[in-house]
Amino acid sequence: MALCSGTAQAMSPEASELYQEACSLEYKQEFASAIEKLQEAIKLSPEDSMLLTKLAGLYSDMNEFDKAVATYEKAIELKPNDAFIYISLGSIYETQNKYDKALAAYENALKIFPEYKYNYLNIANVQYQMKNYKDAIENYNMFLDTYAQHWEARKSLANAYLVNNEPAKAVAEFDNLYTNNLEHFDDYANYGIALYKTENYEKAAEFLEKAVAKDNENLKAKVCLALSYQAMDKNELALSQFEAIFKENSDYESVRFDYANLLADMGKNDLAIEQYKKYIAAYPDDFMGYKNIGLVYKRDNKNKEAIEALTKAVARNSQDVQVKKELAECYHLEGKYKEALKYYDEILAIDSNDIDTKTNKAIALHAMEKYEDAIALYNDILQTKDSEMLQNNLTDAIVSQAKVELEAKNYSRAIDNFVKAISRGTQDSYAYYGLAKAYQATGVNDKAVEYFEKAISMDPDKTEYSKDYASFVSEMNKPSQTPQSSVNGELNAVVISLPGSQPAEDNSYVSNMKNNKSLIEKGDENYKKKNYDEAIKYYKEALQYKPSDEETLLKIGNMYKQKKDDKNAIDFYKKSIFVKPEYADGWFNLGLVYLDQKNYVQGKKAFEKTLEINPKYANAYYALASINESEKNTEAAIANYEKFLEYNTDESVKATVEARLKSLKKE
Repeated sequence: MALCSGTAQAMSPEASELYQEACSLEYKQEFASAIEKLQEAIKLSPEDSMLLTKLAGLYSDMNEFDKAVATYEKAIELKPNDAFIYISLGSIYETQNKYDKALAAYENALKIFPEYKYNYLNIANVQYQMKNYKDAIENYNMFLDTYAQHWEARKSLANAYLVNNEPAKAVAEFDNLYTNNLEHFDDYANYGIALYKTENYEKAAEFLEKAVAKDNENLKAKVCLALSYQAMDKNELALSQFEAIFKENSDYESVRFDYANLLADMGKNDLAIEQYKKYIAAYPDDFMGYKNIGLVYKRDNKNKEAIEALTKAVARNSQDVQVKKELAECYHLEGKYKEALKYYDEILAIDSNDIDTKTNKAIALHAMEKYEDAIALYNDILQTKDSEMLQNNLTDAIVSQAKVELEAKNYSRAIDNFVKAISRGTQDSYAYYGLAKAYQATGVNDKAVEYFEKAISMDPDKTEYSKDYASFVSEMNKPSQTPQSSVNGELNAVVISLPGSQPAEDNSYVSNMKNNKSLIEKGDENYKKKNYDEAIKYYKEALQYKPSDEETLLKIGNMYKQKKDDKNAIDFYKKSIFVKPEYADGWFNLGLVYLDQKNYVQGKKAFEKTLEINPKYANAYYALASINESEKNTEAAIANYEKFLEYNTDESVKATVEARLKSLKKE
């Protein structure tokens, strides 16, 4: 309600008298009569904005907002630079939930009268309602710079931080409110929720308990209280809270997932599964429901049910590596190694250094009797991680592969593998028995005797060993026909070579390499045109065919360096030297980014590593000399510039460096 303050010069005496009568009637809350007086006054002085403003205010007081808006707009036509008319207009729009129009009106007022700080609060409140929390936060802070003790504004700011996912800042504001305005503080729920989100569970529970005591219908506070209890391992209290929630709101599906997780954490697997099923029925596209129910099934050794659930989870989110690991393990436990292998390969395509997955893959290959592949993978893993289990598995795989070779009559390879297994200390008597059989087949009788006897001594209950040994001895003692002999009279083994050809070229591999080359060429073309984003896209696609290509990784780093994106440039340069630690160009370009950042310590390390790999890398000397100069180390700078000239092949810079050297030597 606008206050009467006097008349404007444009107002006629008769209109002024009517205006004063209207003010008196307004004071008595006789709004209809006041409006009639003002309408009469406006007829006498139609160009007076004060009369229109007063009339609009009375319409607003009577909730006749459309008339109020129309009248304020007429007032604005007469007095377009009156900020307070815009503020009044914005207030009506805000009351009507017409936030876009309210914001426009308040912003017009701000342009006209920026010194009126209260308008920042108006703008912030509207932006909050429009869920434009970032801008609302900025304007609340602008307002509070002047009115720091305005507790309602500070409370709104705290809540804006909370909904904008800045819980730490929300907590700081709530702390201020709670400490300095304790008598009027009542927002226990949002304070507790903010504390919960900052993982201050104990204090969160304290305030959320107050919130629930004050408002037992506040489900969000109850949920956060339950989760706070759970985070503090106060599971019984959490369970009690969830049970209360579902007793009052049996269809409150959005928190059923948390309830199911709590039951699973408490080992109440059957109840957890029941709740997960209800959650999945309500949210059939949420992969987390399938993932967690799958994990509970797996924990109960119900691998078939786990596989079904986890497969549905993967179908909804193929990027979740943990789900793939769990699914692969379920297949593995069920003896479905082919299916397990599919997921192991997908996981390793994302992270080729995942040792646990590599180990499981090796074991699956071993179980599938793909011994050579298993052996190669065991050896690869053991380069990084030594393990007694892996060593034993490797030895067992070598024995198994030797047995395959023996049965295929590939005696030379069988002997190599049996000897390798024995040298690794195998306690498998079959290794000695198999080696004896291989030597027997190749006519190396003394060795055959030695290893038959060793196998029998290791495992005397194996009647097969004794029976074959007896047959072998009997055969040796028979009169023999003239054997095929070598020039020195010793018995020769007959080696038969089966007909065959070189394996056909791997068409899939060739196709991949062609795709890789084509994509790199497209990346190079876009680089030349300075289309860096397009170049990055093609290079990254090329990596799908050749993930460990250090040159492509370097090119991506170069693109990001051109875009001034140091973070990504460093990341890709590091990847290039990760896949090839002796990649001098990768180290050098990494150093250049550090040099741009004036991070001389890391830059120097990178350039020194470049020279360790390639002592003739001229530009690395130049870069080091630049760092030396920045460190005022003239002697080192001179030495490195001289090294640069020694290995440099670019005549265009030679004169510049020589001049620099001359200058340094004079200092």
